[in-house]
Amino acid sequence: MGLFDIFKRKNRHNQEGPENQSASESTAKDQTATSESVTSEVTSTTVAASDQATTTVERNSTAEPEAVTPQEKSTTTEDVISEDHDSASASVAESTTSSDTATSESVSVAESEQSSGTESESSKPQTEPDAERKYEHGLSKSRSSFGQSLNRLFANFRSVDEDFFDDLEDTLIQADVGVETATSISDQLRDAVRLNNIKNRNEVQNFIVQKLVEIYDVPDQQSMKLSENPDGPTVILMIGVNGAGKTTTIGKLANQYRQEGKKVLVAAADTFRAGAIEQLAEWARRDHVDIVQKPEGSDPASVVFDAVKRAKDENYDILLVDTAGRLQNKVNLMKELEKMNKIIQREIPGAPQEVLLVIDATVGQNALTQAKLFRDVADITGIVLTKLDGTAKGGIVLAIKQELGIPVKYVGLGEGVNDLQTFNPEEFVYGLFKGLIKE
Repeated sequence: MGLFDIFKRKNRHNQEGPENQSASESTAKDQTATSESVTSEVTSTTVAASDQATTTVERNSTAEPEAVTPQEKSTTTEDVISEDHDSASASVAESTTSSDTATSESVSVAESEQSSGTESESSKPQTEPDAERKYEHGLSKSRSSFGQSLNRLFANFRSVDEDFFDDLEDTLIQADVGVETATSISDQLRDAVRLNNIKNRNEVQNFIVQKLVEIYDVPDQQSMKLSENPDGPTVILMIGVNGAGKTTTIGKLANQYRQEGKKVLVAAADTFRAGAIEQLAEWARRDHVDIVQKPEGSDPASVVFDAVKRAKDENYDILLVDTAGRLQNKVNLMKELEKMNKIIQREIPGAPQEVLLVIDATVGQNALTQAKLFRDVADITGIVLTKLDGTAKGGIVLAIKQELGIPVKYVGLGEGVNDLQTFNPEEFVYGLFKGLIKE
């Protein structure tokens, strides 16, 4: 299933609500959502139907059912009534919808997890609904801005003529999707109008959204993940202009790796920016990870050498390296990065595994300029787009993919330590274009 088809399904699900979806349109995920909806609707009948719920629990038991005495039945009923509110509701929902096999199965799974005593919420990995909410909330400003732009574009819509194509390109460029992307979509729309006779307003809007979504269609999911070194420390070099959020990103990544059980070391190689070393040291303290640092003004390469040596000698899993971002002095920056890379490659063959460019999403089209300049001085493997929740310029993700071909691997969707999210194309396009498809 293509990314646009997935987007349309999720968009329809959001607009109609799970109770209005037909069985033929529902996937396994939709059926799970439906079971949760049914559960909430029957909450008020939980106590009255407790005997029925008891029968349901006994029916689902893997053991051979035994005869139940009146006294045992009374005890079982009381146990069910005293169960957690959600668990009892799920039992009733299952019994009242036994004709819906998929729904019953999803409720049974929920009962099984409830009774087995699962781990605490804080130690669980982030669930898909959690990620979806973060993307929806984090992209709300961009989604609102893009929706307003489309509304303005179609406010005086009469026909798809040259004036409309000009307005379309201007609208897309202002939405920070990039000149190349805007021109490409305009040209594709011209062809569609000629070949498929697209002229209806809703058809035109859906075509525009579809082409934007397809920019991230069939992505190389492996390229979204950070590479790791199976034979020693994984070295991740962080680059970017001062103020983009390199140090904060390192702090959040260090926390994620530590929670995964990795042994993490950070290197304060941004030795010239005032306060950079202290900032990273504070993050290391909060994350309970180790740090290699030297006095302000020290040679950055010497910090990297000490960090790499320690990472090898003490068997660290991850080494995160902070670097300077003085882009205005491009020659010196290039020399520094070259020196660091030589040290890393000499000590750990194949390293660094990742060179991540950190870009502030609020700068919009300037992000493309920064990426192009840094691409000249470093072999960038991925981009971290920070502060995406604080800007209406979320379209820049599309421009980066279309014009640079460098994968966005992480996005910042909030200020919290857990708000640095692995980039998910499905959640991104849904968060950016939710509600913009016209049925």
